[in-house]
Amino acid sequence: MMKNIKLIPTIIVKYMIQFVYTCFCLFFKVKQNKVTFASYRSDKLTGNLYFIWKELGKQYPNFESHFAFKKLNSSFFGKFDYLVHMVKACYELATSKYFIIDDFYFPIYVIKPRKGMEIIQLWHGSGALKKFGLSTIGKSYGPSLDYLKHVKIHSNYSKVYVSSSEVIPFYAEAFGMPKEQIYPLGIPRNDYFFQSDEINKLKDSFYQDFPELRSKKLILYAPTYRGKSHYQGSFICPMNIGQMKASLQSEYALLIHLHPYMQSGLVLQDDEKEFAYHIYEKYTIQELLVLTDLLITDYSTVFVDFSLLCRPIAFFTNDLQDYIEERDFYYDYETIIPGPLFNETVALIEWIQKGNFDLQAIRQFRARFFDYLDGNTSKRIVRHFVKIEKESKIESQEKVS
Repeated sequence: MMKNIKLIPTIIVKYMIQFVYTCFCLFFKVKQNKVTFASYRSDKLTGNLYFIWKELGKQYPNFESHFAFKKLNSSFFGKFDYLVHMVKACYELATSKYFIIDDFYFPIYVIKPRKGMEIIQLWHGSGALKKFGLSTIGKSYGPSLDYLKHVKIHSNYSKVYVSSSEVIPFYAEAFGMPKEQIYPLGIPRNDYFFQSDEINKLKDSFYQDFPELRSKKLILYAPTYRGKSHYQGSFICPMNIGQMKASLQSEYALLIHLHPYMQSGLVLQDDEKEFAYHIYEKYTIQELLVLTDLLITDYSTVFVDFSLLCRPIAFFTNDLQDYIEERDFYYDYETIIPGPLFNETVALIEWIQKGNFDLQAIRQFRARFFDYLDGNTSKRIVRHFVKIEKESKIESQEKVS
C-alpha cells in the first residue's frame, strides 16, 4: 500500500502529460522539418546531441532545430519548474518530426507518439558494461514492478544508435525493443577525437587556464554516478589523493571529473591541492579525455570512449560486490575491463610509476566494441535516419500509385 501511495505523484503527472500532449496534438500538426533535441542531463546542448545537431545543420540546413533541456533541482520549486518544462516538452513532442534524446525522458514513456514522427535515442553511455533500463528489474537500482505498471520506461523509441553490433542484444533487453531497430553506427560525440584543429584549440585554451600543467602528464579520474534517478549524493574519493601527490606530483597532475548528477560534495584538502584539480564546468568529458595521458575510473563507461585513443586505463573500486548486488553488469567485470583493477592506492601508484602499460589489451577491446574507427559517426547517423524516412515515403507513394 505504501508503494502505491508513493506512486500517486507519478500517476498524476502521467495523466497530466497525456492530457496536455493530446491537446497539442489536436490543435497542432507535426512540422516535417522540425527537430527537437531534449535532455535531462544538461541545461545546454552538449555531447551526442550537439554533434548530431551540428551535422544535421550541415547536411540538411532546411531543418528547424528546437531544444528542451532541463536538469532537475530536487527542491520543491525545482520540481515545479521541472513540471512546467515537461508541459513545454509535450508541445515539442506533439509537433516535431524528429525528437532526439540521450537518456531517460519521462514524457516519452507515457504518451502515444504521433504517426510519422520519430523518437531517436542516442544513449549517453558507450558499449555495454553496467546494466540499465529494464535489465535492472529486480535490483535495488532498477524500477519497481508497480512503477512499470504505470510508466513503460524506455518505450516508444523508433531508433537507437550504439557503438557496435556486439552490444545490440543488451540494448534490446534494456529498452524492451526489437534488435532490428538498434543500429551499430557509433557514438556521435567521439567524432571529436578525430578533429585535430579543434583539439589544438582545446590545448591552447586548457594550458592558458592551467599554465602550471604544461610540463605534467595528466591523469583523469572519472568515476561513475552513485545514486538513482536525478538525485545527487556526496562524493567520497576512494583513493588517497594525498598519497598520490606525494609520489607522483613531480611528473603528473590529477584531474577529477564527476558525473553530471554528482557535482556537489567534492572538497579538496590542502595537502591535495596543486596536484588535484576538480574540473566541472568549462571542459566536457570528451575534451578532458583528449587531454588525458592516463585514465582512472571504476564502472563508468567513459573508459569505452577512451579506448579509442589507445592510452593506459586503470580501474579502482572498493565496492564491486555491493555494486553487483545493487545494479550488476552485462559482462563479468573483472575479465572485460582492459586494464588492471586496484582497491588500494599504493598499488595504483606503483603501477603508474613503472609505466608498463598493456596497450594491446586496449586495442583488442576497442576493436570489439566499435564497428567504426573513422570519426564520421555523426554523418553516418544523420544520413541514416533521414534516408530511411525518405525511402519509406517513396515506398508508400509507389504502393499508392
